Amino acid sequence: MSCRRLAARIACALAILISPPLLLTSHAQTLTMRAALSRALAASPRLTAAERDVGIATGQRIQAGALLNPELSYEQDNSFGSGIYRGTKSAETTLQISQAFELFGKRDARIAAGQAGIEVAAIQRKAVRLEVLSETAIAFLSVLGAQRRIQILDEQIAAIDRLTPLLRRRVEAGASSPAETGRAEVASALVKADRERFKATLASARRELAVLMGDRAAKFGEVSGRLDTTGRPPTFQSVVAAIDANPQLVRWTAVFAQRNAELLMARLKPYPDVRIAAGWRHFNETNDDAARLTVSVPIPVFDQNQGNILSAQESLAKTGAEREANRNTLIVIAGRAYDSLQGSLRELAVLREIAIPKATEAAEAISQGYGQGRFTLLEVLDAQASVTQARLREQEALQNFHAGVATIEGLVGNPFALARESAR
Repeated sequence: MSCRRLAARIACALAILISPPLLLTSHAQTLTMRAALSRALAASPRLTAAERDVGIATGQRIQAGALLNPELSYEQDNSFGSGIYRGTKSAETTLQISQAFELFGKRDARIAAGQAGIEVAAIQRKAVRLEVLSETAIAFLSVLGAQRRIQILDEQIAAIDRLTPLLRRRVEAGASSPAETGRAEVASALVKADRERFKATLASARRELAVLMGDRAAKFGEVSGRLDTTGRPPTFQSVVAAIDANPQLVRWTAVFAQRNAELLMARLKPYPDVRIAAGWRHFNETNDDAARLTVSVPIPVFDQNQGNILSAQESLAKTGAEREANRNTLIVIAGRAYDSLQGSLRELAVLREIAIPKATEAAEAISQGYGQGRFTLLEVLDAQASVTQARLREQEALQNFHAGVATIEGLVGNPFALARESAR
């Protein structure tokens, strides 16, 4: 699956790609999830490093299959001595070429280890790609959530400001104390202070997203998408079963093959290779020529590679434990994300079914009653604050839900199948 297709599928699974086409100049800097994922894949130095690891492993595989080089030697005996061996009159000159031959499948074992190394690097590259997609999706969600929370606070500030004309009329009519004007200003200022805090959070989230896309600073305007679509997740058991397809775990199959080949190489090393040489010898004294043939075989008496064999055996035996530890770590991460999104769903149910409707209804009734003199300004402000806090909690829960989905998608290696519910 290509990077672009996988990015699109993950973005669709998060259900935040609903945005208008980027046609107008005023919206040229609006960033969608699809664009963010594509740019992150193109700019990620971690992904580039993982691709270089594939190249490194490919080079090692090529080198593993290389044959041993032949050797060319020249010898001159019985020369530059004394007596009849003075000078080169009695010299014997030999020109020889030799070749070592690896036996018992040593070269094949090296090739197998090199090929397994390529598979390890290629699978690790897939794992890094999933991590980049997941991290970018979560960073995008952070920006989108911060934008929405600032918008909610802006709406509360506007609602407080709309009370000002009515408040002035009540003060002029003697129905309210002039101190209530200051109370409204304080309430507006406190909300503005909260807005500034969220703006700082937004700035950090934008910077993080920009870095993931390869920029030092955010060069985009707002991000575009929706958070209000949720769904029922599958069982956690199905998530755990899907984790076995994660490239981080699939990689261990290739690692096992690589270490098994390395163990075979260690076991085969004590078996001697054969070196065969053929040459031509010239006798200066008689001006005769003769062929020279040699065969040499090392005797593995002192070094039988026992230490390397033991090391390779332990490394192979270690593979299973490493894979299981890796799997346990992934399950823990998936469990946290799954519990978070489940908790977010329950929180959303309470907020949407009870808290937000009741708070909105109460705020509207109190606002109308305030104009009739039945409620105080403090009660109006408290009612508005309750609506705002409930809506902020809703946005936080939505962000946590989709962040949990993105985390699990990065672990299972496929889009997280959700039973979709209609947007609120």
